[in-house]
Amino acid sequence: MSALLKESRNETDIKPGQRLCSIKQAAVILGRSPWTVAEMVRSGRLPYIPDGKRRFLDIHDLNDWIEKSKRRDLD
Repeated sequence: MSALLKESRNETDIKPGQRLCSIKQAAVILGRSPWTVAEMVRSGRLPYIPDGKRRFLDIHDLNDWIEKSKRRDLD
């Protein structure tokens, strides 16, 4: 199998215009481990969309979390 084909099947890839993502994809976006993102979902810090046993996160919610988490030090 070619490297290009393997790369295109990467489960953490986000496609342009994609709205929902998996916990693994959200972990890449947030720079956190999948375990940490799953814990953020379980604790209610990140909303999710249930689909059977899977949980999807809205990329807009991830962006909102990033914006709300920003801090500025007043040194």
